[in-house]
Amino acid sequence: MNYIEKFENVSVLGAAGKMGSGILLLTALEMADLSLKPENKNKKFLLYAIDINQVALSGLIKYIKNQVFKTAERKVIALRGVYKDIPDLIDNEEIIRQYVDDVMSIIRPVTTLESAYESNIIFEAASENPELKIKLFSQINQNNKKNPWFFTNTSSIPISYINKEAKLDGRVLGVHFYNPPAVQKLVEVIKSENTNPELSEFATMLIKNLRKIEVPSYDKAGFIGNGHFMRDALYGMQEATTLSAKMPFVEAVYTINKISQDYLIRPMGIFQLIDYVGIDVCQYIMKVMKPYVTDENIHSPLLDKLMELGVKGGQNSDGSQKDGFLKYEKGKPIAIYDPDKKNYVNISDFSEKCDKNLGNIPSNLKPWKAVVSNPAKNEIFKQYFAELKQMETLGAKLAVNYAVRSKEIGLKLVKDKVAYNENDVNTVLLTGFFHAYGPINDFLN
Repeated sequence: MNYIEKFENVSVLGAAGKMGSGILLLTALEMADLSLKPENKNKKFLLYAIDINQVALSGLIKYIKNQVFKTAERKVIALRGVYKDIPDLIDNEEIIRQYVDDVMSIIRPVTTLESAYESNIIFEAASENPELKIKLFSQINQNNKKNPWFFTNTSSIPISYINKEAKLDGRVLGVHFYNPPAVQKLVEVIKSENTNPELSEFATMLIKNLRKIEVPSYDKAGFIGNGHFMRDALYGMQEATTLSAKMPFVEAVYTINKISQDYLIRPMGIFQLIDYVGIDVCQYIMKVMKPYVTDENIHSPLLDKLMELGVKGGQNSDGSQKDGFLKYEKGKPIAIYDPDKKNYVNISDFSEKCDKNLGNIPSNLKPWKAVVSNPAKNEIFKQYFAELKQMETLGAKLAVNYAVRSKEIGLKLVKDKVAYNENDVNTVLLTGFFHAYGPINDFLN
């Protein structure tokens, strides 16, 4: 069965979720584009959007339709060529409407897992729960006579474990899209020793067709992205905990968040990133990773404490940020949570004091937005970190230590055979986390 035939019947599990909706959109667009090719006009393409939440499925269809409309607007010139043999389609509006109808006609929103029993391919974007994934895969595998291929969006669970427990005989591949899948360019691809090579070949072709960037990772819990992020977060939280012996906790969090964002020239600070992903999600990923990592303690008492207090972060259904370590107003941090007082303290009450304590900012510091796309950014970073290294301020020392630790994490991912090489580590942080530079660099040499 070739690439096109595999796409004739597909299911997406967890389709109404944050990741599932993006994967469904990308899959629907690829299937529609295949169906509109003249050589495929007699083929029937079906895409089952499977989710247990009927209300969420209704919202999903509205979201998909809106996104397909935007896609059609962007490629209307190319669509003119696709529909050139249909004389009734004259103006752009008609062509756009026809493409939306063609894409939407492929999708079948359903709440029953049985719909996947006829699918050739199963894309899974359920929650990061090994037992749930194994249960879903096992049920489908036992009832689907087509020996389906399973593509799991797991960001941390070893593929070999899923393969063994669900008895999939090598028909499962980790295809980790980054959030949001429709926008993010990075896809981490993880195969186990038993993965059928055909799955990897299929994934490579799909990723290429979606115009995304594929980075392979060894089958080690956490893979490259979370392998670096979780350790980076652990370091940031430990630094804040250490600082809290000398200053109030909220000031320590503010300090490390500012260091990891402004001084390290990142799009957001480490505590804001934890909130974005979700405190609960980070805690769970660490729990998944912990049994597989024997030389480090992948665990955060601070995350445990906030979870006990009901502070979880994450995002609302409309994409807005929930309060976590930080409280947000119109997407911007305005306060920091104090676990002892169990309330938020306004940043404006202490930011000036903290900034003064950090000392002078390096004279050639430029914000992330100003350098991320600058073709001369490597030279800018060399000069910046050279100045930073010579400074004796608290801010400079904390930033240098953080950058050194980030590089150590990256190098260890290669040494431990999580990443294939240093470039892959940097690519994941550059494209998946939007960093302006990779963690493995010579800026501080």
